[in-house]
Amino acid sequence: MRRDVIHSLLVANRGEIACRVFRTCRDLGITTVAVYSDADAEALHVREADLAVRLPGAAPADTYLRGDLVVAAARAAGADAVHPGYGFLSENAAFAAAVQEAGLVWVGPPVKAIELMASKTRAKELMAGAGVPLLAPVDPAAAGEEDLPLLLKAAAGGGGRGMRIVRELGSLPAELMAASAEAASAFGDGEVFAEPYVERGRHVEVQVMADAHDTVWALGTRDCSLQRRHQKVIEEAPAPGLDDSLRERLHEAAVAAARAVGYRGAGTVEFLVSAEGRPYFLEMNTRLQVEHPVTEAVFGLDLVALQLRVAEGEPLPAPTPPQLSGHAVEARLYAEDPARDWQPQTGTLLALEVPDAPGLRLDAGYTGGDTIGVHYDPMLAKVIAHAPTRPEAVRLLARALERARIHGPVTNRDLLVRSLRHPDFAAARLDTGFYDRHLAGLTAPGPGDPATAALAAALAQAVRGTALAEAVRAGAATGAVRSGAVRSGAVRSGARAEAARPAALAEAVHSGALAGPPPARFGAWRNVPSGPQLKRYRSEPDGAEHEVAYRTPRTGVPEPHEAPGVRVLAVRPDRVTLELDGVTRHFTVTADPGADRVHVDTPGASYTFTALPRFTDPATHTAPGSLLAPMPGTVVRVAEGLAAGAAVEAGQPLIWLEAMKMEHRILAPASGTLTALHAVPGHQVEVGALLAVVQEDPAPAPVPEETA
Repeated sequence: MRRDVIHSLLVANRGEIACRVFRTCRDLGITTVAVYSDADAEALHVREADLAVRLPGAAPADTYLRGDLVVAAARAAGADAVHPGYGFLSENAAFAAAVQEAGLVWVGPPVKAIELMASKTRAKELMAGAGVPLLAPVDPAAAGEEDLPLLLKAAAGGGGRGMRIVRELGSLPAELMAASAEAASAFGDGEVFAEPYVERGRHVEVQVMADAHDTVWALGTRDCSLQRRHQKVIEEAPAPGLDDSLRERLHEAAVAAARAVGYRGAGTVEFLVSAEGRPYFLEMNTRLQVEHPVTEAVFGLDLVALQLRVAEGEPLPAPTPPQLSGHAVEARLYAEDPARDWQPQTGTLLALEVPDAPGLRLDAGYTGGDTIGVHYDPMLAKVIAHAPTRPEAVRLLARALERARIHGPVTNRDLLVRSLRHPDFAAARLDTGFYDRHLAGLTAPGPGDPATAALAAALAQAVRGTALAEAVRAGAATGAVRSGAVRSGAVRSGARAEAARPAALAEAVHSGALAGPPPARFGAWRNVPSGPQLKRYRSEPDGAEHEVAYRTPRTGVPEPHEAPGVRVLAVRPDRVTLELDGVTRHFTVTADPGADRVHVDTPGASYTFTALPRFTDPATHTAPGSLLAPMPGTVVRVAEGLAAGAAVEAGQPLIWLEAMKMEHRILAPASGTLTALHAVPGHQVEVGALLAVVQEDPAPAPVPEETA
């Protein structure tokens, strides 16, 4: 049999999975090649690769989905193999064929296997012939009340795109149309099929690994039931709470599915397990899964290394897989706001630091300083914990996420921590409706102490300002003052200040040197440093406001004003230690360079505050009923027949935005008349852009009571 030794590998992907594959390649001595869009020119996967080739453009359709450009990039860089990662072209049979036709090694399954599993409808027919248990399909045109609820699914792809739950027959035609439109947009194929929706079902999958020597491994089970918008959030291996007979049945069905298509390499067979314990085949993913690290952890394997081994024509190391050990849990860290309909977030990721400890693993696609854009999935990283038992792994992961330093856009970190500690999760009461039932509670204000964190931020800022004023007064910043940098605001904390002020000033700020600043006059009032000072903050993302009062006595150490039970033990610009009712607590404070935001991290919680002006500054307001873009994205469509002058009803979907691989609906805020429509399909919009205006119908005038 032919042996293809891989010396140089191109990863036809980006972000976390590209970095993950590169890590194994480095361990094996394989040269790595990245491809990148213009939006990813400074991305982590580009920085970590040995070589990189530009794909001109920013949108996926112009870059990572252009198989011809990727193959040309592999040739240009001298690569002899291509790994597709997941997403993008990973399950595209034509791309796999093009790679092989170019004389390159394809690190994936046979083209025929991809073709057979590419359509969920055809895959189900094939699995029925292999004896794999299935849900009976439902013809939408003939569906009746007895068939409800129904699940509509795109035939050509997954990830939650083109998926809808239908509970009322009257809504079926509209949901079919919407699902088909979304499927066509995401996969270029609008085919949609229907099947019974299993209430309280679990998403359980089996990892398979097969070689060309008739060996197929079933590498245990994974539970991926915690999902938002049909996309996975928390995964674990092995799937808890399955009896041995069900586990064995799932293994046998997965192996039968792999053998039915002559599979080779890594793949995943996904099942829906009903509350009664009956499994049903969902689909087979002919690629590596996002959640593969939990399987690696419990089996002590490197699945990417096995993919490369199989692609080179080598057999798997043994006829049977190794023994499973312990339990592993993975959490996907997304730049999104779960409390606001999972809206993806963009901007600069200032810090991403997860504690390093035995049993913990971080697979990241970003580091501090990277920019999170609008074109791609909002997943920042995956955090994985492995321990001897499930409770230990869950505890380790929750604590690691809780102690992580994540500064910048809003993330789902708090949701992950609360999910892992929820009683239902702890008891392994898992199903795909977990967030439908618990989201409100999981995103409600927590038991933390943002008021004390705001106090720590104010004290640290006071020290920072005092040190700066002392340095200026002492002449350490003479050059900056003469240049007007201090007056213009160029001298601030963080990286921007370091470039603007001399070394002596920087040293004064970072040393925490304390000295009282000179009294400052603003307008007709005087700011006396020894008197109470007020600072106002707005916490993110809940928008709550906190007002902090403190004073700076002659000692120069700021202290809270009228805060019984609080004693200041130490204050530096980056760290505050307080005694609260006899308990010592530490606060790490980080100010955004050149911004009014400050981050406060504690061992149990993290907070982000925006400093507010002391006096209310009149702001401009948009017209009542204005619909603003909640995020940067692309307008994919507007409601049929929507135009200025149209009557709309409260809650009616008017505009669909696509951002970071997710589709978001803009709803009418009230019943009334659409007076303006600025959204145009295909146009990109920035956050806050005016999309439309709805003039609310006036309330009916009260009918006067008749007088006798």
